[in-house]
Amino acid sequence: MDLVMAAAGEAVEIVELGTRTRSTVPLTELPAWVTGREGPGVRWVWADSAELYTRLLARGVTVRQAVDLRLVRRILRQAAAASGTAYARGLADASGPSGSWDEGAGQLDGLGGPGRAGAEAGAGAGEMDVLFEVQRAGVGVDECVEEHLAQRACLGEVDDGGRLAMLCHAESIGGLIAQELNHVGVPFSAAEHERLLVELLGERDRYGGRPARLAELCEQVRAALGAPTLNPDSPPDLVAGLRRAGLDVSSTRQWELKGLDHPVIEPLLAYKKLSRLHTANGWAWLHAWVRDGRFRPDWVAGGVVTGRWASRGGGALQLPKQIRGSVRADPGWRLVVADAAQLEPRVLAAMSGDEQMAQAAGRGDLYQALVDQGVVETRQHAKIAMLGAMYGATTGEAGALMPRLQRAYPRAIGLVESAARAGERGERVTTWLGRTSPSPSAWWREAQAAAQQPGAGAAAERRARQVARDWGRFTRNFVVQGTAAEWALCWMGFLRRLLDETFEPDDGPRPELVYFLHDEVMVHAPEPYADDVADAVREAGRLAGELLFGSFPVAFPLDVAVVESYDQAD
Repeated sequence: MDLVMAAAGEAVEIVELGTRTRSTVPLTELPAWVTGREGPGVRWVWADSAELYTRLLARGVTVRQAVDLRLVRRILRQAAAASGTAYARGLADASGPSGSWDEGAGQLDGLGGPGRAGAEAGAGAGEMDVLFEVQRAGVGVDECVEEHLAQRACLGEVDDGGRLAMLCHAESIGGLIAQELNHVGVPFSAAEHERLLVELLGERDRYGGRPARLAELCEQVRAALGAPTLNPDSPPDLVAGLRRAGLDVSSTRQWELKGLDHPVIEPLLAYKKLSRLHTANGWAWLHAWVRDGRFRPDWVAGGVVTGRWASRGGGALQLPKQIRGSVRADPGWRLVVADAAQLEPRVLAAMSGDEQMAQAAGRGDLYQALVDQGVVETRQHAKIAMLGAMYGATTGEAGALMPRLQRAYPRAIGLVESAARAGERGERVTTWLGRTSPSPSAWWREAQAAAQQPGAGAAAERRARQVARDWGRFTRNFVVQGTAAEWALCWMGFLRRLLDETFEPDDGPRPELVYFLHDEVMVHAPEPYADDVADAVREAGRLAGELLFGSFPVAFPLDVAVVESYDQAD
């Protein structure tokens, strides 16, 4: 039985899809209504987990499965595998479900390329799809029904062995997890953070000026440059001061400053490092993002075109090492911190079917294995070469090492080279499960068109080649980074399920997933359960690799630590 639900004022409208019978439940009774129907075979479907699931979590209600229609729509409207479906044709000619579904459909600023409980679609008989919608999301109950049915029909038309359906399922589970992380928060000691800030930055200025250590370094910079009023936080002011001191600089970037020999460099670099900490994670950040013993960022599942997560605030994906000691388990609890070692190269080996590279990955440290196999001389060379292959740094030292990688791992390197060439031609590429890269932007097309005009000069041709290479670097990495994001989604999904099935509510406080960073997870667990949680983390990683790549012999080893504070896991 499929049920469709939408908030209507202070009530919830419920529609049984089979009969279109409508009934009403007060919003205050919604958590109990959901709890009474939650169970095997039930999947909840709503427009956006961020809009509705938060209401349930606030009342202590979690669900095992859901379909997030907006997340799925974002995948399907771009997916190459779905391009020939009626759903895609409807998007193209505006005859299909549209309207408010596509509001805000673009990526978050700066997160694009250059420039959930959900059973799979086509659920079997006996399963129940329950669709929710809150009116403030801008999508009504009938639109939810139409969109859900259209998405199921689309996935039914796709002939890809179920990969795209798997991706949509995993993405929706990720939408649930993101809201659960937002609700739970990261265990955080404000007192420890205050202590670290004072230790690193000096005492806080009571009038809002620079803290003591920053003020001291500022004066050292001014004295070294003979500029008593210079503002080191102003790049134009700083560049001008450096030039007056005889330093030929074009920016204040660290790599440019490090190459200079002048008394100002040491205090300036120290100032810039601490200033970033003060701005990004200082007292203002502490006040804005930490409350009730928890750091509370706003996670955004699938916020990047590759499928990686983003954060709307709090800098959850960029917690610097200096302050990780502030992330602390509650008394009697532990943090189980795990990260997937060298995830992207291992994913590349698996998706390309390169058995020689998979064999290297099976030895633990993949980079050292490249040395042991005689591909390169040092581990550092191995890392430079592999990152160059995946991110397109094919000049300089990385470029010189690339032929060795190509000879040793022709299938793996051939895959990323093929993706790069496709991008240079303006074509789209896909991840293992079918997430598809966007088409090149208008500036790419304009550059290529300009180079084809009669009489186009050498400058136009150079620009066309440059923007083509830039997009090729994006597509080269898209296939690997996006597939790694898919592995991570599956890892979290399996871990979430294992935690739910292993630790019963009647046993007392349960472990809770509290943090995620691309290839790293953190679980806050009662101390007696910590080792069992660590086992669950490892098992979830094994299951994720098996789900995506079957029996292909690639290992995804996890570094797992049971600690009291995040810094102890480094």
